[in-house]
Amino acid sequence: MKYICLTRTALRACVLLVFISSLLLIVFALSGGSVLYAASATQKVVFSFAGVNERYGCVFVAKDQKFFDEQGLDAQIVQMRNGPIAISAMAGGEAHFYTASATGATLGAMVGGLDLVFVGGLINKLDGNFVVSHKIKNPADLKGKIVGIQSIGGGIWMYTLLALDHWGLDADRDKIQLRVIGDQAVLVQSLTAGIIDGAFLGHTFGKMLERQGYRTLTDAKTDIAYQNTGILTRRSFIDKSPDLVEKSLRSLAKAVTFIQEPENKPAVLRSLAKWLRLPRPEDAEAGYETIRNGYDRRLGATKEGLRNALRILSKVDVKFSRLKVEDLVDERITKKLEKEMK
Repeated sequence: MKYICLTRTALRACVLLVFISSLLLIVFALSGGSVLYAASATQKVVFSFAGVNERYGCVFVAKDQKFFDEQGLDAQIVQMRNGPIAISAMAGGEAHFYTASATGATLGAMVGGLDLVFVGGLINKLDGNFVVSHKIKNPADLKGKIVGIQSIGGGIWMYTLLALDHWGLDADRDKIQLRVIGDQAVLVQSLTAGIIDGAFLGHTFGKMLERQGYRTLTDAKTDIAYQNTGILTRRSFIDKSPDLVEKSLRSLAKAVTFIQEPENKPAVLRSLAKWLRLPRPEDAEAGYETIRNGYDRRLGATKEGLRNALRILSKVDVKFSRLKVEDLVDERITKKLEKEMK
């Protein structure tokens, strides 16, 4: 029989290993296995957004305040270059949720057969600032001018069409050129450089330009119903993982409540400044007021706003007239959350 001889150092290492293993087993037993369960229970969820504006603030706050973590979610927040890329990520399963508006891109994907639905709504009216150069005095002066957008079919494109329609203008008839420039930060640079004559911006960037002397044609706080900011996911994902969708919406609902409580203003400003890449939290003041007053705590999507979007889009392409509003919304989870609030 052969014996294995251990040095004194190796023997000490073995004893230490046995001790640590025994200690871990005791901790596991006393915790009922909750330590290992907590690690395995974390579910990854990916939220995507395109563009840079304050409307997505509740997603930022939910991440920074660890509301997703409280629901056992490992949330990743990913900025896409534009709406079509974000939708491609949804179609390919690379993202679970897309925070966006009822635009030509989102509704166009639905027309094309992608099973996207609005599972929640955050801001249900057109809201923002149509900022223009000094030479433009009123909406009629936009005729023959250049208006900047982020992408054809995207959110800013849709806001622009809604505003023009509200003023009785038509881009084709009135020779208003909609030029693709980039996100809101790039649009601001283009407007100050004289490359474009105007752009529809969120309040954060709109108010920054106002302080520099630029004119806002109208503060677009109108009664125009519109799914300005909503939460999109795939219907197949809801059917497959309803618990994950519910946990995600609960996280966002808590973030909305957090944002609307005045004592949390400093924390919200820090989140907005961080995600919008602003130099100072104070620069997010206008954006903070927008979401604090504009968010719907019930998280319900607006069917009236979706009908309005389809009306505008159907003028551009008749294919949008084939969509039915009832097929664009899944209210199962938001209805459940709303009942709990009563």
